[in-house]
Amino acid sequence: ASVTRAGDDCVSIQTGCSNVYIHNVNCGPGHGISIGGLGRDNTKACVTNITVRDIMMHNTMTGVRIKTWQGGSGSVQGVLFSNIQVSEVQLPIVIDQFYCDKSTCKNQSSAVALSGITYEKIKGTYTVKPVHFACSDSLPCIDVTLSNIELQPIQERYHMYNPFCWQTFGELSTPTVPQIDCLQIGKPSSNRIQSDYDSC
Repeated sequence: ASVTRAGDDCVSIQTGCSNVYIHNVNCGPGHGISIGGLGRDNTKACVTNITVRDIMMHNTMTGVRIKTWQGGSGSVQGVLFSNIQVSEVQLPIVIDQFYCDKSTCKNQSSAVALSGITYEKIKGTYTVKPVHFACSDSLPCIDVTLSNIELQPIQERYHMYNPFCWQTFGELSTPTVPQIDCLQIGKPSSNRIQSDYDSC
């Protein structure tokens, strides 16, 4: 097992990565494990078939995160996050399609398309919010599956937040703790899976 105390992402998966298997990593403190940021400066990003499993995270900002800039194109398809143990992680599960590393970024409708993202056996404690899914208005996240999610607040404190989902579609294949009732079950009604955008 590798131990990473980077102060930044323990593992960062960037465009062009496919068929990547990450396992037995002990991560923290730092930013967690990230796919992205992808699509910066209106670039095309292509990531497929990523497995992240058997991970321990302690005192990280995020746990498992996918982050993309508005204005990008391409796709992230086929990601499995499995058997992730978190302790005192601020935001254990994150999709952020509005990633911005400066004070203001302009809204853009094009996006890196996200589909086929599975979270299973993610357990432990959080300090801010258990799940944060912020997906693109024009290209919702689809086929997001959650099973065996058990995330408990580290302690009763101010500024604890419920799970958040925006334009995120998929299924809960088991009950979750806490209940993630913001996930939209099924597919978006106008499923513009932008073949012109996401051809990778």
